[in-house]
Amino acid sequence: MRDTIYRGGSYRALTEKDVENIHETSIKVLSEVGFEISYPPALELLQKHGATIDYDKNRVFLKREIISRYIKQAPAEFTFYGLEEGKEIVLGGKRVHFGTGGKALYVLDQNRKRRPAVLKDIGDFGRLSDELEHVDFFIIPTHPHDVNINDIDLNEFYQALCSTGKPVMGGVFSKEGLQKVLEMAALIAGGMEELRRRPFVGFITAITSPLKMEDDRAEILFETAKHGLPLVISTAPIAGATSPVTLAGTLALQNAEALVGVVLSQLVNPGTPVFYSAVPCTMDMRSGSFLMGSIESGLMNAAITQMAHYYRLPCYVTVGVADSKIPDAQAAHETATTCMLAALAGGNFIHQAFGFLDGALTISYGQFVIDNDIVGSCLRTLKGIETNAETLAFDVIKDVGPGGNFLAQKHTVEHMRTESYTPRVRQHLDYESWFSAGAKDTWEKAEEIVVEILSKPPRQFIPGEIDEKIRSLYPELVDPDR
Repeated sequence: MRDTIYRGGSYRALTEKDVENIHETSIKVLSEVGFEISYPPALELLQKHGATIDYDKNRVFLKREIISRYIKQAPAEFTFYGLEEGKEIVLGGKRVHFGTGGKALYVLDQNRKRRPAVLKDIGDFGRLSDELEHVDFFIIPTHPHDVNINDIDLNEFYQALCSTGKPVMGGVFSKEGLQKVLEMAALIAGGMEELRRRPFVGFITAITSPLKMEDDRAEILFETAKHGLPLVISTAPIAGATSPVTLAGTLALQNAEALVGVVLSQLVNPGTPVFYSAVPCTMDMRSGSFLMGSIESGLMNAAITQMAHYYRLPCYVTVGVADSKIPDAQAAHETATTCMLAALAGGNFIHQAFGFLDGALTISYGQFVIDNDIVGSCLRTLKGIETNAETLAFDVIKDVGPGGNFLAQKHTVEHMRTESYTPRVRQHLDYESWFSAGAKDTWEKAEEIVVEILSKPPRQFIPGEIDEKIRSLYPELVDPDR
């Protein structure tokens, strides 16, 4: 576990009255409008626990009492482990953690060429994530085009677990794929009980806005919850398209959907470590494009964080995605503003914060490193300014006196590395020196760091004997260097 625990909560996009209004509207949505689900085990379980069901429409109506009861059963916090000791993160309260997300279809590689993502990219981004100090967890960030669709789930998680010792999460395409990933993870953990005790993998499923859950997504929810592993049931409303154009209306709809996910997980298995999950964005009403880097998306994620705090649930929020197509000024300001809002609000599991461009269709190696610097600035902001006798430095000021300087002071040497944040990609040279060194821009410097990190020998996180057994059991595992 990292030495510094960062906490947010100083920024509040909503007043207490706003939070109550959103909550009450969501309760009305679930009790009067309902949500659609046709998965038989879900309908059976919901009816057994007091929900009203219109079987002609497969529509479920939840009363306030049911919602309140099962929200309270969900853990207020839980620990998500990694394969490497010390990489675990505690999720809940106002603790702030940043990580990757997915799934990009394209990669902007070190040659500045956009190409379809391949399996090797998962391992390479995993290695970057393991090396970069501000990445706390690894959500599988790409969709590999060079793997058979029936084998993708197992291959993705295997590459992720091979490349990083940090907590790993991802979506899965099928129940069969999920079961294979669970079998593999249990082998690594030393059994399913040990995996439940110290989970290092988690899974993502989804509700379709507005207010609908497909059977295959419900099946993933049920299977993950049965095993008691970290679970995201994301909702992705687009303001003006799949949710009301007003931010408040989108938040009310999204909140209702997020609560459905929490309730279902607890009906399946009380105590399942579930996130209050959301991926809201806006739409450009002129072009029809959805916008993940808009400031309104950042505002909604800050508000979502407040709603999760209201319910005392760990939250999964979505910021740091740029709508720009390359690592440029637009990408930097979209990433920085939305990440800062989520951090100041106290988001727990802030995902998609590294490398994403073009509304998350593309992931860039260079932007990944740039975003590590941006996240570092957000965390330095959360650290704040420490005031005590040592940092107020009266004795030093007295010793130096008028007209002196502080460069040679022991106090300066002792604090200079901890007081100021130094990004990896920052330009420190004066203009002439910078020009003589090649006049490199931030993107170029970031790409150099990528090459430096990926040129190091890969670390091994899965023990050798277990890795050999996994490879023998699953011949469908693909060699990404083939």
